[in-house]
Amino acid sequence: MASPSKAGAALAALREDLVGDVFAPGDQGYDDARRVFNAMIDRRPAVIAQCVDQADVVRAVRFGRELDLPIAVRGGGHSVAGMALGDGALVVDLRRMREVTVHPAAKAVRIAGGATMSELDGATQEHGLATTGGRASTTGVGGFVLGGGTGWLDRAFGLAIDNLLGVELVTADARAVHASAEENPDLFWALHGGGGNFGIATALTLRLHELPEFSIAMVMYEPEHGRDVVRTYREIIETGPQEAGGAVIYLTAPPEEFIPEHLVGKRLCGALITYAGAEEDMRKLAQPLLALPHEVEIVTALPYAQVQTMFDDPADMRNHWSAEYLTGAPDEFVDVYCALGESLPSPTGTQHVLFPQGGAIASGPAEFPVPYRDAPWAVHPFGIWEDPADDERCVAWVKEVRAKVQPWSTGAVYLNFIGDEGTDRVTAGLGAENVRRLAAVKREYDPDNVFRFNHNITPT
Repeated sequence: MASPSKAGAALAALREDLVGDVFAPGDQGYDDARRVFNAMIDRRPAVIAQCVDQADVVRAVRFGRELDLPIAVRGGGHSVAGMALGDGALVVDLRRMREVTVHPAAKAVRIAGGATMSELDGATQEHGLATTGGRASTTGVGGFVLGGGTGWLDRAFGLAIDNLLGVELVTADARAVHASAEENPDLFWALHGGGGNFGIATALTLRLHELPEFSIAMVMYEPEHGRDVVRTYREIIETGPQEAGGAVIYLTAPPEEFIPEHLVGKRLCGALITYAGAEEDMRKLAQPLLALPHEVEIVTALPYAQVQTMFDDPADMRNHWSAEYLTGAPDEFVDVYCALGESLPSPTGTQHVLFPQGGAIASGPAEFPVPYRDAPWAVHPFGIWEDPADDERCVAWVKEVRAKVQPWSTGAVYLNFIGDEGTDRVTAGLGAENVRRLAAVKREYDPDNVFRFNHNITPT
């Protein structure tokens, strides 16, 4: 721990040297700078450095090392565990680094470390191109990709890491390095799911795919039809093309234009098919769902970037999420899943989600540390609520979902879907053999575990 005089001098020097802004406790703007997506997170960093370029990130890391501060990295700030913040830590805030550069001829895009999905999707859509992104436009690209990256296009184009071509990184010793298949290949491998353990990603380059058309079918039902909905959806996905994705979702109907007034605030079961193709083909896929008694029907072509904004969750809500990846979705599981959906805490924004896997996810590179790749389905209890008085019951419901689907769990998990659930779950999200190799890479690039506000890999 640095002496107060040394810390004060170093902070003054950082304020002078950094092109971006620096906030410390007591500064005007400090509380705004430390606010993240999950309103349950209330942490007080020692310093927040809002960097504008890679040189600023290098300056910030040098400052943190001089004062022996652990370092948290903020991109979108969407981690449910609040990993963008640490009490007494230096936060390297990348939100002012948002440039997105599309290279249409090469079918590649370079994304600065603080860019969000909305900026990525908007830039690529102008060229009729896309890559696998998250399911909300406000999610940060960097943390999403480095954690694995699953979204509406993953069955068609693979996980985000399957499309990762290169990473520009600032390491714990304040070096700027580049990682790709040819340059620092062990580090590049580790960045395919190992998250922010190895440095600060100031830019990423991703492969793009042609996406001239995109369409969706969103159908909502009274909960008593849920079992028929899930079984029908299962059949569509398991027999349909890999261009089809989406989810089944139990939710409390929000006050949106497409929800009839008499349904607002009621529990519904929804089926969503996303389709990397034309509306005409989508309609054929959706016919079995449309044949079931339903309350809401939307089948239409929509720009992919617009679809990405449709499921944005409001900020300043309380969040607790988890996930289980499944060996399958037999009828016995469907009964359990639907019963849990019918017990959804209400009225809240909480959602009970069943995601299909398969397609390009399952056929992607087997060598990366993503052991959930071969699971055909995933359950994602997504707790969102406003009142702190609901904390106990909403968290308990998420835990109940995990417990009751255990008979079908593969044991693996996508770490971006969970909070701080302990070291065993980190191992489950990376694979035991992979953890040993990742720990060796961690030792090389961050032997002091400076970057520990993450699903942490301890240096061997």
